[in-house]
Amino acid sequence: MPRKAANRPDIASITSGAELRRWYWLKAELDVQAKACGLRRSGGKFTILERLAHFLDTGETSWPGDVKVTPRSKFDWHSADLTPQTVITDSYRNSQNVRRFFKQHADPKFKFNIAFMAWMKENTGKTLADAVAEYKRQQVEVAKPGYQSDIAHHNQFNQYTRDFLADNPDMGMSDVRKYWALKRDMPSENGRHAYSRSDLDLTD
Repeated sequence: MPRKAANRPDIASITSGAELRRWYWLKAELDVQAKACGLRRSGGKFTILERLAHFLDTGETSWPGDVKVTPRSKFDWHSADLTPQTVITDSYRNSQNVRRFFKQHADPKFKFNIAFMAWMKENTGKTLADAVAEYKRQQVEVAKPGYQSDIAHHNQFNQYTRDFLADNPDMGMSDVRKYWALKRDMPSENGRHAYSRSDLDLTD
């Protein structure tokens, strides 16, 4: 029996953070509700969602995620002399100085990309020599036949599109948009709206 898309509730009727996270919301919807609750509206969609979830659960307008942690290191990535032995600090920043280093030591055509920038942020304590090796490893992966870049965890539509078209090669973007619209109006226990072949059974 075909599954029916649920009636997505009005965001203003949600009373808990867990329930809020079960549904797919546009940033504009979250922004309006955050304003109504007297919350900050800066940052990305999921930052605003977490502020709202925290407010619903605690009544607090201050979200712990907005508290900035001051880097302990004073190393200046914009002007310091960089060598392969330079240790990646918690004050790391992508900069023209860093770009020049990697063009010299990794690849004359070096460009920052999402995967490599994430690696740099997550590997405090390693050296730039380690970073050069990682960049080259990533480039080898990119060059392999059939390689697909990682899609950011929060970009559910792009992931849905890739998975839908891979499973339904005879369909196109109009079909993707049709089933995504139905899918996103349904709740999800883990907050993710991932493609499933059973989505083809969804009806209006």
